[in-house]
Amino acid sequence: MKEPLSLRKTIVTIILFAVSILFLMPFIWMLSASFKIENDVFNYPIEWIPTHWNAIANYKEVWMGKFPFYVYYWNSIKITVVTTAISVIISAMAAYGFSKIQFAASKWLFLIVLTTYMVPGQATLVPQFILYRYIGLFDNHIGLILIGSFSVLGTFMLRQFFMGIHNEFIESAKIDGAGHFRIFWSIILPLARPSIATYGILRFIWTWNDYQNPLIFLRTDKLYTIQLAMQKFTSLSGEFYSLIMAAAVSAILPLLIIFIIGQKSVIEGIATGGVKG
Repeated sequence: MKEPLSLRKTIVTIILFAVSILFLMPFIWMLSASFKIENDVFNYPIEWIPTHWNAIANYKEVWMGKFPFYVYYWNSIKITVVTTAISVIISAMAAYGFSKIQFAASKWLFLIVLTTYMVPGQATLVPQFILYRYIGLFDNHIGLILIGSFSVLGTFMLRQFFMGIHNEFIESAKIDGAGHFRIFWSIILPLARPSIATYGILRFIWTWNDYQNPLIFLRTDKLYTIQLAMQKFTSLSGEFYSLIMAAAVSAILPLLIIFIIGQKSVIEGIATGGVKG
């Protein structure tokens, strides 16, 4: 019985590997094109390994040219990191309150919070725009950070995980004299590392890829995020595909890095923070 099972796993692994290569081919082509001179980008058959390398010139033009990406990279990194950190903290605290603190009408209050997720973000753009203009948060990064710092979905995701943590841990901590902050910091957060890491990755990706909010709430070029910079760079360099591919690779590189780092954190959290029994 073991040999057919092993053979089946081998076949499935080979198929999944082939499918993953198919999914990676556009990225590999984009990376290859960013290293080429312009005349070699659309050579057929495809030259996966460039014959004439022009990587330094292409990436230098993207990062240090007339439309320097390092400015917009810094803007996106600042907004994304701060937004992710605040959103994870607020969502985790709200999830702890809704899952582990019993108070009158807690379920109804959570239901009211959850219903706000049904309202499309586009429906609130106009009043949000008017409010931000009125209170002076229009055309600055603080406004964008505040928009993404409060997440109903993050609260819901973390609450569902927190509900799976046994209340015996909390009761034992209360007997030892621990308050809610101590319980939250020393017990809940270590046990919830998998869910927190997962939500942190998702929030980072959502904020980094956000195009709508920066488009609506930013007007000054030097405040642009990487998504707006990509759109403007593409319109200015539309005939140079090697430069566009270099800009695209630069734009998605942080997502690959944060995914690799975050994936490791999720695995470690599951292995060391889980509760068996």
